[in-house]
Order: sequence, then C-alpha cells, then structure tokens
Amino acid sequence: QVQLVESGGGLVQDGGSLRLSCVASGRAISSYIMGWFRQAPGKEREFVAAISWSGGTTYYADSVKGRFTISRDNAKNTVSLQMNSLKPEDTAVYYCATTLRMGSRDPNDYTYWGQGTQVTVSS
Repeated sequence: QVQLVESGGGLVQDGGSLRLSCVASGRAISSYIMGWFRQAPGKEREFVAAISWSGGTTYYADSVKGRFTISRDNAKNTVSLQMNSLKPEDTAVYYCATTLRMGSRDPNDYTYWGQGTQVTVSS
C-alpha cells in the first residue's frame, strides 16, 4: 500500500504563492503517475495537474495553466505543486493521488489518496 501526506497549505492573499508537497511511504512513487486534485465545499473533486513516472509529461487543468507547476522527486518520494498568482477561486482542499493511467483527469482512476491540505486565498 501507499500512504500519502500533503503539506504546505495555508492562507494567502490574492496574487500570492504557495508550494504544496506530498510525501509518500510504503512504496516508491516511481511506480505511479502522480496527480493533484482539489475540492471546494459543496463542489465535486476537480483535477488540477498530473505528472508521469519520471516527470517527462505533465497535464494541467485549463484553470491553472501558466500559474501552477507540478514536479516530482522520485529519490525523495515526493511530488510538489508550486502555485503562483493564486486567486480566490483556487480556495479548496488539495489532495495528491496515484494512478496507473497516464492522462486521466478522472478521480475514479486514482487509487491512493492523501488526506488533503487546505488552501485559502483571500480577496
């Protein structure tokens, strides 16, 4: 099994930046495509970004392209999400997750999930 723990969330002002980290244990994340999702209260879970096994291919939701960057460090068993130019609509709980299906934006295709970290962006 894989355990995932997210960190780095917090409260920032409109236009600010945060860097989220996800640390895995139990198995090397090199076995998986890694993704980030987010979920705001009362809304469905939304795909944010994903990265291939060695980081050569990335996918982003249109809403975050040009502002967010996903990266991974397989030696440290971590995946990160650098978030710049944050907007109030980015406010959500952010989750990291694993999948074996490259290109998937469907949370149902992701197998292991962290507990999430709260990101709040004020106006």
